[in-house]
Amino acid sequence: MTALGKLKFLAITAAAGALLAACGGGGSVSSPGEGQFATGGVTGGSGGSGGSGSASADCPTGFINLGTIANGTLRSCGIPRLVTGNLTLPFRPGTAYRIDGRVEVGQDLGPDAQNPRAGVQSGVLTIEPGVTVFGGIAEYLVVNRGSRMIADGTASRPIIFTSLNDLNGGPDLKGQWGGLVFAGRAPINRCPPATTSFPANPVACEFRFEAIQTINWGGNAANDSSGVLRYVQVKEAGYEVAPNEELNGITFGGVGNGTVVDFVQVHGGADDAVEFFGGTVNVRRLVLTEWDDDGFDTDEGYTGSAQYIINTSDRPTEEARCFEISGAGSTSGGAPLLRAHPKVSNFVCRLGQASSTFDSRQHQGLVLNGGTRADFLNGVIYSAHPSIPCIDVDGSSTMAEPRPTFASVALSCAGGPFRTTDNDQPTGPETLFNAGPNNIATGYTPTFSQGFINGSNESGRVATNPTPVSAFFLATNYIGAVSGLTDNWYVGWTCGLAGAASC
Repeated sequence: MTALGKLKFLAITAAAGALLAACGGGGSVSSPGEGQFATGGVTGGSGGSGGSGSASADCPTGFINLGTIANGTLRSCGIPRLVTGNLTLPFRPGTAYRIDGRVEVGQDLGPDAQNPRAGVQSGVLTIEPGVTVFGGIAEYLVVNRGSRMIADGTASRPIIFTSLNDLNGGPDLKGQWGGLVFAGRAPINRCPPATTSFPANPVACEFRFEAIQTINWGGNAANDSSGVLRYVQVKEAGYEVAPNEELNGITFGGVGNGTVVDFVQVHGGADDAVEFFGGTVNVRRLVLTEWDDDGFDTDEGYTGSAQYIINTSDRPTEEARCFEISGAGSTSGGAPLLRAHPKVSNFVCRLGQASSTFDSRQHQGLVLNGGTRADFLNGVIYSAHPSIPCIDVDGSSTMAEPRPTFASVALSCAGGPFRTTDNDQPTGPETLFNAGPNNIATGYTPTFSQGFINGSNESGRVATNPTPVSAFFLATNYIGAVSGLTDNWYVGWTCGLAGAASC
């Protein structure tokens, strides 16, 4: 059965289970994802959040009553499979909203922002602060091109996307539901086979999601908006659709810089925490914890900026990197048609523990490949594991001018600062790193509190003003993501960090 066929089968089965539960009147709902969980490794913490109090008596108008979950403390209200026009998920004590199969916000309006496809409808899904949304195995939410999701929480009332396993108080697992997918109309570098240069009108360059091949992204609107993600948690996502084809915690495909992404945590992803397939979206204040593959992954010509990134995983089970920065896409003469240019400032990458068990695959704090250009400023990459080096660079096109840059970056990896064997650019990482100002490859010892809060050795490093690199960056005078104990931007809305609830 194809990957798409499997998803259709699971979605149909989920709908049948929901209907049976509704007919039975209350009680636990039985469907894929409810009682049939993936077996991803435990990621730490003290188990799921469960519910408290009493379930609401019913669901808001327009939602399907699927009975109760979390030992009867939460009413499960199914979201319509297709959202067109405007739909709001209101906050109500004792209510959680179910992603029932595949939920789509709008239909695909196509790659041309000036000429949307005829006969299809857009949608806006608004989620109020404090709302909990959940899914089961193979269930996910898609925001299609031309539509938006407004998930605008607050520090005291974050919006939480999680799994049924979590709400039922189960152990902290990975891959318990599909995750969030945003498909936008910003440029990507996946173009028709005969293309030899990036087209003047990038509507010619659109592509389908590798995991769900009915989802398409890319287009001609760099400032496209897919909505707002602010004060949001995404937990236990990343379902594997087929071998090597996975959904991530959050997938950004061709998402434009009119989209707001700020104060977002992705915890316990079975694949990548966040992956950017092209696009221009800028992100700020990301907390990426206990992912399996990569924390922050880019492909297909991503050119956005990211600032204040806590990016850690102690026990990943795949070929793991905090940052996998790739320019993968269509090429001409070995060079990408549209060269990727991510810009990252104020970050902490911690990968693995000294006692972590890894397989024979390569693991690095940061890898640059596929002809990407990138700028990394004011950050720390560290690992206590003896087989993990800090930086790897692959491909002659990655070393092409203008080259990737580093400024005010500190390295401390037991596997060495640079990967120098088993690749085609053994001197590349050192060459790029030593060309930048205020970098330190050896002799630095991390003194973080809680693994990410700057201590004396971080505070003593010279920072680089990031604003000339990206207009999105805020001026800063420190390296790392959190300047010290009084810097509390991560407090109140996250899980599993210092002073926060467990995940």
